[in-house]
Amino acid sequence: MSTTSHRPRRELVEAARRVVVKVGSSSLTTAAGGIDPDRVRRLVAVLAEARARGVEVVLVSSGAIAAGLAPLSLRRRPRALPAQQAAAAVGQGLLVHRYTEELAAHDIVAGQVLLTADDMTRRSHYRNAHQTLAKLLELGVMPIVNENDTVATGEIRFGDNDRLAALVAHLVHADLLVLLSDVDGLYDGHPAAEGSTLVSDVALTDDLAGVRIGKAGAAGLGTGGMRTKLEAARIATGAGIPVVLTSADQAGDALQGEDAGTWFHAATRRRPTRQLWLAHATESKGVLLLDDGAVHAVTERRASLLAAGLTGATGSFTAGDPVDLAGPDGRPVARGLVNFDSEEIPRLVGRTSATLRRELGAAYEREVVHRDDLVLLPR
Repeated sequence: MSTTSHRPRRELVEAARRVVVKVGSSSLTTAAGGIDPDRVRRLVAVLAEARARGVEVVLVSSGAIAAGLAPLSLRRRPRALPAQQAAAAVGQGLLVHRYTEELAAHDIVAGQVLLTADDMTRRSHYRNAHQTLAKLLELGVMPIVNENDTVATGEIRFGDNDRLAALVAHLVHADLLVLLSDVDGLYDGHPAAEGSTLVSDVALTDDLAGVRIGKAGAAGLGTGGMRTKLEAARIATGAGIPVVLTSADQAGDALQGEDAGTWFHAATRRRPTRQLWLAHATESKGVLLLDDGAVHAVTERRASLLAAGLTGATGSFTAGDPVDLAGPDGRPVARGLVNFDSEEIPRLVGRTSATLRRELGAAYEREVVHRDDLVLLPR
């Protein structure tokens, strides 16, 4: 859709030395819910071919819950969290066993990596996940990454594995993210609707104007839709990582740089790792409420947030937690790491640094959120 000049897709794909591939449940399983051996075999053959060309591959694979349905005599994906976790406990072993066998036929060792939202939202866990994946790749292992559905609390998924895949691509400093689905790309309407056409090239957010986005997925097995894939593309491209969105049947073409599916161009400037982590891999623990002047200072002058610009706070948080910064209309404009506990905020609201130093001590005149620990959010 864009006419912006870019390096050719084939050139970028051929130059990619580390690739994250995400495959959805509906691309791996039968309508009845069991793993389709032929689909897994075809996918592994494509990944093995990429490995033979010297490409390091990280596979983010859905399918654990779907794979556990048939053995448990469940006709469809359950809605209740305990039943989903039970299906995941049964299905994850089956899924990884199938991958392990198929990869072994190509002399490739599989390594299972199960992540929870905590592993991406807590900085120390995030570093540990990076080190584990880096070591697996160094040893020639193909990591098979999935959400740890058996212990996840609240929402069973990460916002679907699309978002997880984008964060993993950022985590391992990938050169390319390939999102495989049961749809062969992004369309400007419902793929089945007459007149809908494939969007082959997306360069900017504006390129998506007018695109009507519906849900995707087959037989009720997957949780993702086109919205989660576009969010994943936004995260990855913002980190300087181009994205291909296509069907599992076109995985081979996508990994060879052919014109398969939809290509999302990476941002020209790669955002710092800390900013990407704050914007996309953290969960806000509360909200700091700002007056108009503070909103302007934070968003326009890229200044730190001082107590004088505070009007209040909600939520329970401790110093060092990620919090959202919201304007008078309640809309978040930024996210940052707060320097005070939520119980301390009422004493700081609207007061100058000099007043805080005089009345509460030097420790209270520091910034509420320092600009180096702050990232602006899309408005």
